[in-house]
Order: sequence, then C-alpha cells, then structure tokens
Amino acid sequence: MDLELGSGERFAPVGDLKLCFETFGRPSEPPLILIAGLGAQMILWDEAFCEALAARSLWVVRFDNRDVGRSSRIDWTPPADAGAAVAGRQKGERLAAPYRLKDMAADAIGLMDALGVARAHVVGASMGGMIAQEMAIGWPERVRSLTSIMSTTGDPRLPPPSPQVMQVFTKPPPKTAEDYVEANVAAWLVFRGPGYPDDEARDRPRAERAARRGLDPEGGQRQLLAVYASGSRKPALPSVTAPTLVIHGADDPLMPLAAGEDTAATIPGAKLVVLPRMGHALPMAVWPRVIDEIAELAKRAT
Repeated sequence: MDLELGSGERFAPVGDLKLCFETFGRPSEPPLILIAGLGAQMILWDEAFCEALAARSLWVVRFDNRDVGRSSRIDWTPPADAGAAVAGRQKGERLAAPYRLKDMAADAIGLMDALGVARAHVVGASMGGMIAQEMAIGWPERVRSLTSIMSTTGDPRLPPPSPQVMQVFTKPPPKTAEDYVEANVAAWLVFRGPGYPDDEARDRPRAERAARRGLDPEGGQRQLLAVYASGSRKPALPSVTAPTLVIHGADDPLMPLAAGEDTAATIPGAKLVVLPRMGHALPMAVWPRVIDEIAELAKRAT
C-alpha cells in the first residue's frame, strides 16, 4: 500500500471484512493504533489529536471497528430488546452475540498485518480499551505498549454506570440520520458531564459527519452484546507483559473511577493517571496531558 502523510481514508482486507482506516505521520516511525469505543467511528479520535501524536514521532493509525462507520457490517439481527438481553446476562442468563471482543481484537491484528506492522503501541478508549486489553492478552508479541483509557477489566463486582447513562443505552436506537444526531448530542452531555462545557459546540458537527459516513443502528447493538458476552478479563490481565498506562476520568459516569483503578491494579506495573473533572470523554483541555503520557510510554517501550 502507498501510505503517506495525510493518506486519507482507505480500506484494508481483514479476513472476510474490510476495515476503513486512516494514517497520520510517517510509516518509518513506530506505529500506534487507536481503537474507538462502542458505536464510535474512528473520527472520534479527532484529527488534531492524531496529528499531535504523530508530531511526537509516531505513525498513527485510526480505524472504524466492524459494524460502525465505513467498515464492514455483520449479518446478524440483534434481539428486539438488546437492553433486556444484557440485563439477563448480568443475572446469569445466556447471551447470544454474533462475535466477541476477542474477534474485534483479531480485526485490529489483521489490520496490522495488512499494513505490514509487526508490533504497535495500542491505545483504546472505553470498549476500545477492552479490545486493546484483549490484544495484549492474546497477542503479547504484537503489542509494544498498552494504553487503556476510561475502560475496565469487566469485573462484574465493579460499580455500575449511573442511572442517567443507563437511560441512554436502553433507549431504542435512532432510525434516521436526524434522530441519530439529536440522540448523539444528548448522549455526550451525559457522558462528558459538566466538567468541560466548551466541548459541547463540537458535538453536533461531529455527529453530522458520522451520519454522513454511514449509520447502522443495529451495529452498535451487536457491539454492546459482544461486550457483555465476552465476560471479565480480570483473570487474564495479570499475564499482560506490555508496559501499560491507564487513564481515567475522576467523574466518569459510565465507567466509574473504580474501573480504572481496578485495571491499573490488575495489570502488573501499570501506571494510573486520573484526570480531575473528566467524565467519559476526552475533552480538548486534557489532550496535552494525555498525549504527553502516551508519547512518554511509547518512548520508554520503544
């Protein structure tokens, strides 16, 4: 592939799928893979954020996970009430899901193969952090360093999301682009919390851009089922050997701070960075600290 600075969106074959990806920086630099969260397109990793990481001598790759954005969709119809199915799983009932987080981790490994990347620094946010953890567990030889942002081990004993967040997840998925934009804007008000109101102006333009890139309401439901069907990573995480950074917001309503603390305590030698007033989002005001921490870890691990 002809991959150069500002290469634009491209597609890579990964098994039976095609993953949409974009790169920033020079391929001669150490590669860094950014993995987005549940229902989130790769554009949630803002271009300016990616460019700032690339400026720290890293080749940055962002991509759409399966079932979101411009990447391939899975042909599997979720139950009419995915929220009820998840609630049943939490009570010990069997949960049907078309794939697991380990399969999504294999997608990222397949993308690395397509790009000719033997080892990479891996950064994941929320569900992306879970996928990054699966990569470090299942493919330790491919992960130079692991950064888990506002994520969790999946231990069921951890505190649950706030009631306001659960209301967001239990609402019926939007049917139109207009409904998606409105729902997305409302959701980010809940996820981000009141700590960084200046970022609110960016929510609607980003949601409109995501709607233009491609929507599949059932795709997010399939990803949600994958998260809960995968269970806890806590028993396996002590085997992780990659240098690890855990970043978490002090006021995260979706993954309470205890989830980040548990992740850092479970992975040997992991460093925990707690950002005051941060909810379940990466506001622009915290980018310099987050980028510094990721780049420093990458430098040490390289």
